[in-house]
Amino acid sequence: MAQPTTSVLCSDLSFEWPDGAPVLEGFHLAVGPGRTGLIGLNGAGKSTLLRLIAGELTPTSGTVRVGGELGYLPQGLTLRQDERVDEALGIRAAREALHAIESGDTDERHFTAVGDDWDVEERARETLGRLGLGRLDLDRTTGELSGGEGVLLHLAALLLRRPDVLLLDEPTNNLDRSARARLYEAVAAWRGVMVIVSHDRELLQHVDQIADLRDGSVTWYGGNFADYERTLAAEQETAERLVRNAAADVQRQKRDLIEARARLERSAAYGKAKSIQRNDPKILAGAFKRRAEETSGRLRGMHAERLADAKERLTAAEEAVRDDAEIRIDLPHTAVPAGRTVLLLDRVRPAHGPVGAAPIDLELRGPERVALVGRNGSGKTTLLRTVAGELAPAAGEVGTPVPMRYLPQRLDLLDDELSVVGNVRQFAPSAGNNAIRARLARFLFRGERADRPAGTLSGGERFRATLAALLLSEPPPQLLLLDEPTNNLDLASVRQLTQALSGYRGALVVVSHDVPFLRSIGITRWLELDGGSLRTVDPL
Repeated sequence: MAQPTTSVLCSDLSFEWPDGAPVLEGFHLAVGPGRTGLIGLNGAGKSTLLRLIAGELTPTSGTVRVGGELGYLPQGLTLRQDERVDEALGIRAAREALHAIESGDTDERHFTAVGDDWDVEERARETLGRLGLGRLDLDRTTGELSGGEGVLLHLAALLLRRPDVLLLDEPTNNLDRSARARLYEAVAAWRGVMVIVSHDRELLQHVDQIADLRDGSVTWYGGNFADYERTLAAEQETAERLVRNAAADVQRQKRDLIEARARLERSAAYGKAKSIQRNDPKILAGAFKRRAEETSGRLRGMHAERLADAKERLTAAEEAVRDDAEIRIDLPHTAVPAGRTVLLLDRVRPAHGPVGAAPIDLELRGPERVALVGRNGSGKTTLLRTVAGELAPAAGEVGTPVPMRYLPQRLDLLDDELSVVGNVRQFAPSAGNNAIRARLARFLFRGERADRPAGTLSGGERFRATLAALLLSEPPPQLLLLDEPTNNLDLASVRQLTQALSGYRGALVVVSHDVPFLRSIGITRWLELDGGSLRTVDPL
């Protein structure tokens, strides 16, 4: 495992995308032993930073140094359908060599392949069991694993390697509650260097420190996420108080300047009147006037300087207060009457469903908000894809009598080569350019941000762009299917999504393991998919 000297060091690091969009510039970071939670707004560069550390991206300038072996669990993992479990774990060659030796083959190559890892199979099965994958046979293929199981399998591979530095990018995406608990345990037991990008509050409770990436630099906070929130709240309270004090000082300096000008003007008028009354010679009156103007100029300058200083303090105080942008949308055209049927499943058996499972019957009416929950691999995504028309049911009929849109887990609806504007135009071809840009501004894509290619967007930005394309499409959807929508979203973006869905007037079917999010969007019916059967359950 990691030694005390193990570290990640980024020195004067800069990176920009091929289109010239900058992500990091002159960035510095030093991470030592312990578990670090890397947080920040979507688009701040968190995933890009991990890819730079992992060597997947090359910096424009600067250096990255990693002490020891590195393991990396990226977002958006994909499994080869024909890949064996032992191959995914990286132990297939060692297993085959071990089996050959056990069968009597003493070829030197087999001993080299095994090395000192004679208990590789036992360690693999123990690691899989610890992550809830003990049922997996090392010889089976991974084609039937769910997205969450794939994440756990790749994490098992990393734990088996025992790297000195471990990078995890949104590792709880797609994991059910049971799987998340096992991942939390694995993180809590880690003793090397670990950097975790996550929006999962429970996961961030297991870190030793928080690194907040904002405006191209990192601010460090000791302790877990709860400690971070308390410290940040105190900082923001202080910053807001400084803003109030600075604003009051600006107003005070403005009044002082106005009053000083008025006094000087009165004094100058009085002096001029007295000079006329005394019939002062012109040369003497001119001298009095010059001295008065010099005094007036000094006083005005002093008050103007005080006002400028007060304004600078106000600006600095305002910059210390966080003002994270929020999505603001209103979508009246998505409204659906209370009695209208929006989804009808008549004795549906999804493809690849369990043998012997009862057919699914379901009817949704009006603007219902349904949470579809269940363990990993229970078929939630398959059912959504069946409703969306991407998969034909093995039996039964699916009816969606209203306009419907589907947001998949992998966010693969966008064309990476097209800009954000161009992608939305594909969904709303009759909308004018100005109308599209005005709508995109409500999803925080303004100016040049709306012209960026989709392929350069962060996970959260890509989600916002995809959501904008779906909600702004023609005709407006009255039924929206969302599959794990909070994956890849930072905490601010989850709040933005909640606000966006609050402005949505149609029906929702949401697959998610994020229970706090589900509660926040006003779920009206909770359905659990288990063993191929769908049943109503009490709110989680």
